[in-house]
Amino acid sequence: MPPLRTALLQNSGRPGHVAENIEVLDGAARRSADAGARLLVCPELFLTGYAIGADVPRLAEPADGPSALAVGEIAARHGLAVLYGYPERAGEQVFNAAQLIGPDGTPLANYRKTHLFGSFEHEWFTPGEQTVVQAELDGVCIGIMICYDVEFPENVRAHALAGTDLLLVPTAQMHPFQFVAESVVPVRAFENQMYVAYVNRTGPEGEFEFVGLSCLAGPDGAVRSRAGRGKELVVGEVDPALLSASRTANPYLHDRRPGLYGSLV
Repeated sequence: MPPLRTALLQNSGRPGHVAENIEVLDGAARRSADAGARLLVCPELFLTGYAIGADVPRLAEPADGPSALAVGEIAARHGLAVLYGYPERAGEQVFNAAQLIGPDGTPLANYRKTHLFGSFEHEWFTPGEQTVVQAELDGVCIGIMICYDVEFPENVRAHALAGTDLLLVPTAQMHPFQFVAESVVPVRAFENQMYVAYVNRTGPEGEFEFVGLSCLAGPDGAVRSRAGRGKELVVGEVDPALLSASRTANPYLHDRRPGLYGSLV
């Protein structure tokens, strides 16, 4: 199975302006496809912006809303899958969500953030209840999380036990927590024997300062691709052969003793 070429879009777009952000996504999809990518990953709440405050309810859309259709058209036109973050409206509730659209424009998976961070998110969003959401792309089992979720080791381990090969983590990771991008994410990839694509916003936005540093980390703990602090599109490869070899060599998952871990729950 050939490597899955994956593009990471480190860009905050223009908060509050969905149409403009979709245009940014379209341009990134074109550049990603030109670079041979089959998957483009965007940051948390990319369609609307993160620091939008009371505009969250106004800009929220259902999973099959107009923005989903627009992203589906972009994915099909450029022939690559797209993961994008957005506020999802479901009845009276709004979730911090991320949706994966396949290269034919068909929705593959929709994930709702389970661990909300800070007063802003707790005020405007309902936490999701499904930890493991997966889809398949070119023979690779893809899982989805959002930002703070990846900082809980139980979350990522659940994906490892469910067979996730590549964990996509759109994020809005801010100063002074850049150590998560620099250190925690590669460790999560290593200890769970998977690839992790961690894709951040960048620059000032409202009260927040997003630090960039998006990365694709491999199961050996090595960072395959790393962005700087500004707007950037980086590309890396998810190699199933390396993943298989690493899982054979690394005994972490095999050597677990679940009977000892009951106190964790």
